[in-house]
Amino acid sequence: MGTPKRRLAVLSSHLLPTGPAPPSSSSSGVSASFCAQQRLSHSQESGHENDCVFCKIIRGESPAVKLYEDDTCLCILDTNPLSLGHSLIVPKSHFSCLDATPPSVVAAMCAKVPLISNAIMKATDADSFNLLVNNGAAAGQVIFHTHIHIIPRKARDCLWTSEVTVAYLLSYSLQSKTSRRDQLMFGVFPEFEAASLKDRPGNLSTG
Repeated sequence: MGTPKRRLAVLSSHLLPTGPAPPSSSSSGVSASFCAQQRLSHSQESGHENDCVFCKIIRGESPAVKLYEDDTCLCILDTNPLSLGHSLIVPKSHFSCLDATPPSVVAAMCAKVPLISNAIMKATDADSFNLLVNNGAAAGQVIFHTHIHIIPRKARDCLWTSEVTVAYLLSYSLQSKTSRRDQLMFGVFPEFEAASLKDRPGNLSTG
């Protein structure tokens, strides 16, 4: 089986497991983490790295469901997903935010998006996805280790509050337009209002 197909199979098996998850072991088939084999490269951030949940996952100190891994980055399932298959692409070196991340690392992360997103959408029966980076506290970043969200989407899932609001406003707008149109029509042509009232079910003649 070719490498791309093997990775797709691994992704699908993690997203749609066919049985109980096997116990964690060193022979899981995922290569040893790059960070586990070397010392922290940024001594000035060693304190942050020691406390960083992603760094702990990379070093093998914390559990995670890994969908993909190479020498530069890995992809894991989000533990608080917004939708089924919500995943995170994380660089193996610690960078607190996107603008502190070297372009070569950002490029390596983005290069994995087509493979990973297509596999996730296939496994979750989604047809779309959001690609999202929360960069900085004001933008919603909670874990200060650069990461990219892949969030599978389906039609009319109204995942974001703004989408629910937009759907409501569109519905309200259509109703308002109909109401205003009727008001204008009945104001100019009163006979239309009389005809409309006459034709309503409650006003049907029984004669």
